[in-house]
Amino acid sequence: MTPTAELEQLVRTAGLRVTQPRLAVLAAVHERPHADTDSLIGAVRSRLPAVSHQAVYDGLAALTRAGLLRRIQPAGSVARYEARIGDNHHHLVCRTCGVIVDVDCATGQAPCLHASDAHGFAVDEAEVVYWGRCPDCLAAAP
Repeated sequence: MTPTAELEQLVRTAGLRVTQPRLAVLAAVHERPHADTDSLIGAVRSRLPAVSHQAVYDGLAALTRAGLLRRIQPAGSVARYEARIGDNHHHLVCRTCGVIVDVDCATGQAPCLHASDAHGFAVDEAEVVYWGRCPDCLAAAP
């Protein structure tokens, strides 16, 4: 199966209508994990030059609601999107350059952490963000 056919199948299986903007958005996020919306608009426009900002925003929203994308927004950062979904992973964020990388959860099954008192909530996800400086920024520091 071609990558395009695989993306089409993902969109169909999620119960969404297959459109060129949705496929371009999904492909862009797969190619650029943790990209922000502006970067994704540029990537989508490289495939579909006439696509509007609103079509990209709508595609991101629909694909996120359908569970094909995950929206993350570390403190002080704009929203970013990733296609790695449905697993236990968290993120490392560089305080200097803002690069974000995935890190697997060290404790196993979702939600990966347990609240000391869930207050009656059915907790299904825990979000952890590790902050520090990436190797490139550490190497560049005086």
